[in-house]
This record gives sequence, structure tokens and C-alpha cells, in this order.
Amino acid sequence: MVNRFKTWLVLVGVIVVILAIVGIAVSCDSFSPSEALNFTLPTLAGGNVTLSELEGTPVVVNFWSISCSGCRKQLPYLENVAKQSGEGVKVIAINVVDSAARVRHFFGDYEPAMIVALDTDGVVFVNYCQEYRNPGKRVPFTLLIDSQGMVQHRRIGPFSSEAELWNTLKKVLGITIP
Repeated sequence: MVNRFKTWLVLVGVIVVILAIVGIAVSCDSFSPSEALNFTLPTLAGGNVTLSELEGTPVVVNFWSISCSGCRKQLPYLENVAKQSGEGVKVIAINVVDSAARVRHFFGDYEPAMIVALDTDGVVFVNYCQEYRNPGKRVPFTLLIDSQGMVQHRRIGPFSSEAELWNTLKKVLGITIP
């Protein structure tokens, strides 16, 4: 009787530990919508962009740097979303780390349809990393924000293709190629 009770107690303890580990793993992977942190940043085109002023329109916020090959690969996907969606989606590509002069040189004479913002001191990037669970501060770091200003999706790392980006926009925000 005592041995059976001890065995039962150990079994219950093991089950509790397993459930705790599974619960932690699931909570680390899950993402709950939350209000987007507001920011105002200077843009490559001149002037500023303020996230809250775009409420009413879905927004793709992407943090990137010139030295990141995945970022450079993904920029054309973001640019095509900005071009093809017109006013249906705003794309803000926020450069972190690089100087304004270096970003201007990177784009050359090309004038992007997406909004290219400059977070040269990295404050907005760090705040977003803390708020939306990017502890390694990796780029590219992309957030999909609905028209009510709620972050509905986050992605650390590049989209593998433009089709994957469009599919994610459709699934998360209901946006399709016009």
C-alpha cells in the first residue's frame, strides 16, 4: 500500500513537471495580439512617419540593416507589397544601425514606394524587441499590424519568398494582391 502510494505520488509529480514544461514551451511560441507601440521616426524621403497616424490602414513594420543578407533579400518583397497594395497596406522598412547617408547610398537613385524610416539610435528597435519577444535583437524583424493598431503577427528572420509574405498577409490580415 505504501509503495503503491509512493509510485502514484512520483507519477503525479512527473506528469506535473511534463505539463509545466509543455506549458512553458507553448507560451514561448504563441503570440497574442497586442497594441502596437507608437513611434515617430525620420524617413529617407524627408519628414517623419508616426505609426499612430496610419491607424485605419494595415501596416507592415520591418526592421532591417544593410549588412543583413536576409534583410536585403526580403526588401524587394516588401517593396512589391507596397507597390501592389497601393493604399491598402502601408509598409515601413525601418533601418537600424546604418547612417542616413549610407541608406541613401544603398538605394541610390531609386525612390522606394515603401516608407523607409531611420532608427539610427536603435531605440525603437530595442523597444519593439522587448515588447514583441525578439530577445536576440535579430533582423529582419517583421510585425503585421491590423487597421486598429494591433500587432497580429511577428516574424524573426526573412520571408523565404514574396509568395510567403503575401500568404501571411492574407492569412493574418485578410489582405490579397489587388
